[in-house]
Amino acid sequence: MRLFPGGIASLSGGLLLSMLAGAWEGAPAGEPTPCGPTVAGMACIPAGEFIRGADRGPRDQRPRERVFVSAFWMDLYEVTAAEFQECVQARACRPDHPNYKNFSAPRQPMSGVSWFGAAEYCRFRGKRLPTEAEWEKAARTTDGRRYPWGNEPATCERAVIKEGEPNGCGRGTPWEVGSRPPNPYGLFDMAGNQWEWVADWYSESYAACGEACRGRDPRGPCGGKSPCPGHHERVVRGGSWYWEGDQCTTTTRRAHTPQNRPFHHFGFRCAKDATPAVRGPGQDGGPREND
Repeated sequence: MRLFPGGIASLSGGLLLSMLAGAWEGAPAGEPTPCGPTVAGMACIPAGEFIRGADRGPRDQRPRERVFVSAFWMDLYEVTAAEFQECVQARACRPDHPNYKNFSAPRQPMSGVSWFGAAEYCRFRGKRLPTEAEWEKAARTTDGRRYPWGNEPATCERAVIKEGEPNGCGRGTPWEVGSRPPNPYGLFDMAGNQWEWVADWYSESYAACGEACRGRDPRGPCGGKSPCPGHHERVVRGGSWYWEGDQCTTTTRRAHTPQNRPFHHFGFRCAKDATPAVRGPGQDGGPREND
C-alpha cells in the first residue's frame, strides 16, 4: 500500500483517506477499484458527498454546503506541454501555445491553452474536463479543508506560488508537474503551478446558480453546454505560480472567456467517468462530455 506525503498530517479522517487513495492509485492495472478497473495516470475519486464552497471570503464561493459527486477518475498531473503537442501534431487540438520563453519544457504544465483547446485534448485522450464540483472534491477531499494538504498556510514547500521574488518560488515560471507532494487522493499541483480549466460556465455565486449547482453531480449553468444565455465565461481553479497562496485555496474561483482573451497562461487536467459508472440512487447513467 502506498502512503502519500501529507496524509498523516491531514485533518480528521485524512489518514484513512490517504491510505485508500494510495491503494487505488497504486493498484495493479485492471484491479477493481470504487471507479472500476484502474486507469493509468489517474486516481479514483470515490462517490459521495463533500463540503463545497465557503461562507467567508469572496461572494462567488458561497454558500458552503454539501453536494454529491459520483465516482470518477482524475489525472494525477496537469497536462504537460509535451502531451498537448502530441494532440496538436495529430491535428486533434488547435495549436495553442505560451506567449513567453521558458514555459514549454516537456514536463512543464501546458500554458496558454483556451477552454476549447483543453476540451479538445481531453476528448483526444478519451476523457473530458472535470466539472467544477468534481475538481473541488478532488482537491479538497471530504473534510472541508482550505488547501489540498489541510488548513496550514500555503508555502513554497507545499505549492508553486508567489512567495517573494521572482514569482513561482524563485523561478518566474511554472515548475515541472509533480514537484510538490500530492494530496490524499494522490493528485499533484491541485494548488498553485497553473490555473486549471473546468467544464462549467461561471456563475456569480452558487446561490445565484441555484439548482444547477446543487444536489447530485451539479454541472453548473446550462449543464455546461453551449450556448448558455447570460453566461460568457468559464471557470479556472487552483491558483498558479504567479499568485499568492490565498489564491490557491480549494474554494477559489476565477472567471475567464473560453477563448482565453485576453491571453493568460492557463492549463488544465482531464477527468473520466467511472467504468462501470458508480452512481447514487436517482442519478442518470449518461456519460458527461464537454461541448
